[in-house]
Amino acid sequence: MTHTAARRTVAAAVAASFVAATTAAATAAPLQSLGQPEGQLDIVAWPGYIERGDTDAAYDWVTGFEKATGCKVNVKTAGTSDEMVALMNEGGFDLVTASGDASLRLIAGKRVQEINTALIPSWNTLDDRLKSAPWHTVDGKHYGTPYQWGPNVLAYNTKAFGDTAPDSWKVVFEEQTLADGQSNKGRIQAFDGPIHIADAANYLMSAKPDLGIKDPYELTEDQYKAALDLLRQQRELVNRYWHDAFVQIDDFTNEGVVASGSWPFQVNILKSKGQPVASVIPKEGATGWADTTMLHAEAAHPTCAYLWMEHSLSPKVQGDVAAWFGANPVVPAACEDHELLGPDGCTTNGFDKFDQIHFWRTPVAKCETQEACVPYYRWVTDYIAVLGGR
Repeated sequence: MTHTAARRTVAAAVAASFVAATTAAATAAPLQSLGQPEGQLDIVAWPGYIERGDTDAAYDWVTGFEKATGCKVNVKTAGTSDEMVALMNEGGFDLVTASGDASLRLIAGKRVQEINTALIPSWNTLDDRLKSAPWHTVDGKHYGTPYQWGPNVLAYNTKAFGDTAPDSWKVVFEEQTLADGQSNKGRIQAFDGPIHIADAANYLMSAKPDLGIKDPYELTEDQYKAALDLLRQQRELVNRYWHDAFVQIDDFTNEGVVASGSWPFQVNILKSKGQPVASVIPKEGATGWADTTMLHAEAAHPTCAYLWMEHSLSPKVQGDVAAWFGANPVVPAACEDHELLGPDGCTTNGFDKFDQIHFWRTPVAKCETQEACVPYYRWVTDYIAVLGGR
């Protein structure tokens, strides 16, 4: 199956599941006590989220957990939230590190179960901003433990931009000549996922204030059309639509890419390899992700899953993940005296900019800032059309 065909298959499944899902949350009671560890744990995760030292021996928060619990950790990486939803719908996994544009779909579709926070002793150490966040809390019930959060940054090649860093997302949406004397056309990338529509909307909030966009996930028909038109314009500039973090790393290294929306993870690796790459949060602000470790409704290894959720909230693990990914820990204590994260790591990663980030979430028709909004299943099908040149 071609990449395009595979993308369309996943998109169709996601759109169907979104339409079929109701707003009712799963009704099964959460686990009341832990049993014997089952010996195995299967996780769907973003790249770089579950490390056992294979890439860098200093970053390993799996091996110790396996030795302490006897739970062998198996990881399936996913490059987009839609892929995560599709995998969780198929089943066979215990946990998923879901972003806000997937978590509520998983709850509504009854693919994840309510958790018992009493079985997670470190729950009370969580950042108060995240304990009852709307992307994992429904009707006062928690459907997962926060894992990490951060902004989607503008990554750029410092040689192409010279002495002045880009200060606007305009560089990835509109053709222009860069400091190196060359056009940005054919040298930028864009995210291969429907949620990228929100990045266009976020830019338009400042670039075209007359549109009246108040929230990049809550768009009227006219605002939505403007975002799609901008993305069609962007398509003429795009070198590649990325969803594999390691492919993007290679493209910045070998394929002449000079600017793209990215994650701090890729930027950190590129810097570690001596590449002339840096990142900024532009003046328009940024979208971002706040990820939650969620338990599958039919998890085969629930005790191992709960033990992992507790393990994941330790300050050591939180600091390790934040240092490796360039993210922010969900446990504030991880910001203090962490060897890998360093004394200024949380400040550098934007720990104090929580309120400036438009966190990913699933767009719905019944919205708060507008009378009616375009729902996510439209985002899925229309973004595929944009990628196909329509």
